[in-house]
Amino acid sequence: MASFIIEGGCRLNGEITPQGAKNEALQIICATLLTPEEVIIENIPDILDVNNLIALLGEMGVETRRVNEGTWAFKAENVNIDYLSTPEFMKKSASLRGSVMIIGPLVARFGKAMLPKPGGDKIGRRRLDTHFIGIQKLGADFVYDDAQQIYNITAGKLKGTYMLLDEASVTGTANILMAAVLAEGETIIYNAACEPYIQQLCKMLNSMGAKITGVGSNLLRIEGVEALGGTSHRILPDMIEIGSFIGMAAMTASELTIKNVAYDDLGIIPDTFRRLGIQLERRGDDIFIPAQKEYTIDTFIDGSILTIADAPWPGLTPDLISVLLVVATQARGSVLIHQKMFESRLFFVDKLIDMGAQIILCDPHRATVIGTGKRPMRATTMTSPDIRAGIALLIAAMCADGKSTIHNIEQIDRGYQNIDVRLNQLGANIMRLD
Repeated sequence: MASFIIEGGCRLNGEITPQGAKNEALQIICATLLTPEEVIIENIPDILDVNNLIALLGEMGVETRRVNEGTWAFKAENVNIDYLSTPEFMKKSASLRGSVMIIGPLVARFGKAMLPKPGGDKIGRRRLDTHFIGIQKLGADFVYDDAQQIYNITAGKLKGTYMLLDEASVTGTANILMAAVLAEGETIIYNAACEPYIQQLCKMLNSMGAKITGVGSNLLRIEGVEALGGTSHRILPDMIEIGSFIGMAAMTASELTIKNVAYDDLGIIPDTFRRLGIQLERRGDDIFIPAQKEYTIDTFIDGSILTIADAPWPGLTPDLISVLLVVATQARGSVLIHQKMFESRLFFVDKLIDMGAQIILCDPHRATVIGTGKRPMRATTMTSPDIRAGIALLIAAMCADGKSTIHNIEQIDRGYQNIDVRLNQLGANIMRLD
């Protein structure tokens, strides 16, 4: 188990470019299974979850070729469907939650898929009903083997239909969408997720020959086609990493420029940080954060305590809740953080309390943060429970007084590319112990 040793109190300075978006990359890579022709993808982040998915596709018979840094070529001409029944596939796919999105492409193109219960962050129950019900409505049969905890999915020719999703699941929408593009007839998906990453997937599929309209809305119409061809696609910068960098700059009173952020695709994220009192300025497609000695949390118009809550796009992404919570600890004022989706995501706050943060955990979904202004937190030893809590703990350690240790940083590596190296280039003092 690897660890970070962080010397707190170091100010950052300079420019940093965000990696490609992890959540988009997982969808886009799975979509390469829909065609036997070559697909080239640019700006792929070099992180654990994405690399494991690329390796899994390679084991399935997909030709994967690294063109240059961040660019890969995929050619799913000779997919070995029998590999899905092997213990190796079961083990590798079970450890990667993103593997659930191979179901839609495999069922649509080959009429068969298998999947063990996927892994991922331990942040609460993450059900797959939306994925399965949607693909079932297209004509697939699901059989769950309780003894082996394996889903067996089979289908003849999928047929388009109307469906109203029970939740606007991003990965669920992506999975159904990838199945529907090769289904016979028209599919209508209402209450579809409309995040920029879903929009990107739609644009890529359309460039491959799919017929998808309503892109950017929660009502998608897909006219099925017989086959898809090759294409090239560039992944957006990672909005979660961008938000993390904003939080780091604020917490360490640093001047930082975040380059090439695709600002128009950040939605409500910049304004949410502004409500915490953080100054940030758009400069072209960059974000400039000046050094601030202090920042003050806004209130609602009537003077009541601010509430920050996650919501489906264009609301606030739940993946930034942990970062916003830790940033609020160094502000002046109070805020209620309401994390609606996952009942375990806030359980890392006890570590922040040990460091001196004033936080009341109201219940599994809500925490009240009483900001005390820029007061150094106490250094401590912690263990990262998941990707987003891990980066929040790293931010806390960077502004703490003394040396902190974070264990299980493999969780951070799953979502952040060479984070210690990149931050050290800006002035941080982070040492990795393998």
